[in-house]
Amino acid sequence: MPNKKKQHTMKKNILFNLFILFFPIFLLAQPKVIAHRGFWNTKGSAQNSIAALVKADSINAYGSEFDVQISKDSVLVINHDPHLWGYHIAKTSAETLTSLGLANREAMPTLIDYFNAAKPLKTKLILELKSLESPEMESYAIDEILKLVKEYGYEDRFEFISFSLHAVKDIVKKSPSTPIYYLSGNLSPKELKEIGNVGLDYHFNVFNKNPEWVKEAHDLGLKVNTWTVNKKEDMQKVIDLNVDFITTDEPVLLRDLLNNSL
Repeated sequence: MPNKKKQHTMKKNILFNLFILFFPIFLLAQPKVIAHRGFWNTKGSAQNSIAALVKADSINAYGSEFDVQISKDSVLVINHDPHLWGYHIAKTSAETLTSLGLANREAMPTLIDYFNAAKPLKTKLILELKSLESPEMESYAIDEILKLVKEYGYEDRFEFISFSLHAVKDIVKKSPSTPIYYLSGNLSPKELKEIGNVGLDYHFNVFNKNPEWVKEAHDLGLKVNTWTVNKKEDMQKVIDLNVDFITTDEPVLLRDLLNNSL
């Protein structure tokens, strides 16, 4: 009997030590929260505003996603749609664009404004380059983005995403150490690996149709992000698929769901 009791105690100690050893890994395995267009769905904020960037950082979001376009005079500005208040961004000067108010009355920021605001923050800068009017324009934008990233020392805080395959291939060539994700959803993990992406960044419906792509990506050493996941039941589905990141308009809802699952 004493021997059995001793063996039982030893077994419990081993299990406890294993739990302590691997518990941090379990925590790291949880998806990280990316605020879509920043944390805009809250008082005083607006999509792609500096306020949204600051608020994403305030809730400890892993990343704040934002959209980059280019003005008529070749200035990088932050906005999702190609128009704002009737002005076509690609055909309007930066001076005019930055005088336009967002939904929270903040002026449309330039990329320099955004990078300046990010200096005291910790959240990752998830930069989406929108598909521009020509491949040449996209390449110019990438050159300017990379120049600013280097100037601000944001190499370790910057991740690049785009629906443009040309833009993705161009930045792979120019900055292969940058975390690069493709958004369109039409390439397999193997194809993305061959191009030089670090991962997939697809709408959650793509993974509903191809759930095996998550494991295939991980087997290839790729990361998986999914967007834009706003409902609790959809969040739980992609959490169960073991994705690495979730981009959402509801970062607090996702954060709380993840915390409650610990």
